[in-house]
Amino acid sequence: MHTEELLSRFAVALGIGLLIGLERGWRARDEKPGSRTAGFRTFAISALLGGVVGMLALAVGGATSAGSGVLIGVAFAAFATVITVFCLEENRADNIYSATTAIAAILTFALGIYAVIGEMGIAAAVAVAAAGLLALRESLHGWVKSLTWPELRSGLVLLTMTFIALPVVPNDPVGPFGGVNPREIWLIAIVLAGVSFLGYAAVKYFGERHGVLLAAAAGGLVSSTAVTLANARRAAAGEGVPQLLAAGVALAMAVSFGRVLAIVTVLRPSLLVLLAPPLLAATIVALGLAFFRVYWRADKDGIQAAVKLRNPFGFWSVIGLALSMGVIVLTGRFLNEFFGSSGAIVGAATLGLFDVDAVTVSMTRLVPQPLSPRDGTFAILAAVASNTLSKLVIGAGLGPGRFARDLVLMSAAATVAGLAGLWSALLVAPAG
Repeated sequence: MHTEELLSRFAVALGIGLLIGLERGWRARDEKPGSRTAGFRTFAISALLGGVVGMLALAVGGATSAGSGVLIGVAFAAFATVITVFCLEENRADNIYSATTAIAAILTFALGIYAVIGEMGIAAAVAVAAAGLLALRESLHGWVKSLTWPELRSGLVLLTMTFIALPVVPNDPVGPFGGVNPREIWLIAIVLAGVSFLGYAAVKYFGERHGVLLAAAAGGLVSSTAVTLANARRAAAGEGVPQLLAAGVALAMAVSFGRVLAIVTVLRPSLLVLLAPPLLAATIVALGLAFFRVYWRADKDGIQAAVKLRNPFGFWSVIGLALSMGVIVLTGRFLNEFFGSSGAIVGAATLGLFDVDAVTVSMTRLVPQPLSPRDGTFAILAAVASNTLSKLVIGAGLGPGRFARDLVLMSAAATVAGLAGLWSALLVAPAG
């Protein structure tokens, strides 16, 4: 290793020690000098010491040799023993129980070694993450104290669904007409649970108004139907103001319209001639009504944000909804197979009941052959329309009267605006 590279690696090691030591030193800034085991200087020196051990390991025979492994192991054990003994004495003097300083010092030493023998960028990134976690002690402790058992349980269930169950779920289609992919159905369940959990957290930490909008906007990027399901269930359970929850669905719908426009812009921009006017008009109306209801009409009606939060999501209800969406997808494929290429609009409308993005991508690939740009546009709009209709059915079936009424009014206004936009586009667009 050249001298210049070695010096740069030692500079990174020193930076790691100074960064973590700065947080530790700031936290103990009011203590008398000499009363703490490790502070700003000790952490910096610990990182440099680790860098020296790494340099010696390279000199012994390389980072992967047996000799360097023994050297690093002995040095690591010696450093960990020394720092642990001093931290133990400090804890006894202060009558506390804490391993944070000892663990942080050992990590600093190890990162100093890795900065010399490994990837400097990774070592620096880990140091930044460690310093951030140390600095957020009060915030993290406060968050843990405010966490309820249903929230913890739901979070663990969601993580289990995503990182343990998803990798082992079969990825091959099951059933006729191309079947349904079990992994896709499980992903739908994860999306539904994730959107419900996101909405719960947003309302809890940002309040009813801002939480509804933040959750709807973020959830709409993934699935506006999932937002509708979550808000309808909350409205039915009395966990929020129905008018605000309906406004959240309208905002998610607007985001979904924007998603369709973005997909078409990237994959088949020629369709925007007919597609952009209706979708933009519907988006503007949905956004306007959502914000009108949340920030103006709610004040006029004297709506207060008295939310009774219970459970972020119900596991079995999420699974049941995901399975029902799988049945809808299979039905759409059956209709598409039955009608053939001439039934693209019928198939798109059926599949669009839940997944309008997949229909949009598929239709852009069928243009200009076998579908004309106009037929492709109509198929995408049919999927968007059926997706909007599915939200109305969900809202009317699961939500209470006030939620369903507001949802119908907002959806109808957006639909009328979309039809007006399509009519104006057809008047000026060339035939074909």
